[in-house]
Amino acid sequence: MTKDELRAELERQEQRYKDVYGGEVTTYAAQPEPERKPWRKRATVQDQAFTQELQKMEKELKAEEP
Repeated sequence: MTKDELRAELERQEQRYKDVYGGEVTTYAAQPEPERKPWRKRATVQDQAFTQELQKMEKELKAEEP
């Protein structure tokens, strides 16, 4: 069953319900997909040690410059 066939069938059922039972049909909009947050890699101990070493080296270079 394609989407168009499904829509047509639902419209027929809606019209039949209105005619036979005299009721109202409430349609709702589809709920949006929840927004996913980007995945972030947590820094490992090695990554932290590497950044500390880089910072230490940068401080040493700045201290050497007159």
